[in-house]
Amino acid sequence: MGSFEQYQVRPIGWVRSPLSSRADAPRQGDEGAPPADIVLDSEVAAAAKDLGPGDEIIVLTWLHQADRAVLAVHPRGDRARPETGVFATRSPDRPNPIGLHRVTIADSDGHILTVHGLEAIDGTPVLDLKPVLGSAEER
Repeated sequence: MGSFEQYQVRPIGWVRSPLSSRADAPRQGDEGAPPADIVLDSEVAAAAKDLGPGDEIIVLTWLHQADRAVLAVHPRGDRARPETGVFATRSPDRPNPIGLHRVTIADSDGHILTVHGLEAIDGTPVLDLKPVLGSAEER
């Protein structure tokens, strides 16, 4: 205990978005994120064959511009709020900057998924896609 093991994760694709910097991006996808594309690597594109318009998915990203040394933040950058450990926030700055985004697919064209609600900036690596699960009876 106390030592950190190393794990290798490789992107399955990239975000293509009009958002070009962290300053441009809304804090959450439902706060005005423009439509964006998830461009999948050709080696994994077949894994998305059953996803289509209207599907809700969870997109896991690597927030590549994050500061991995940050352990506490003022939530939403509001200095009037008490400093809070990053594990209790959705701050992109954290030891392992994995982004979690619930989005809706608007269009699917081979290796490109056009989505609504993705606040990640252009060039953000995509690590994985997972379906949003319905009730236990629907699974």
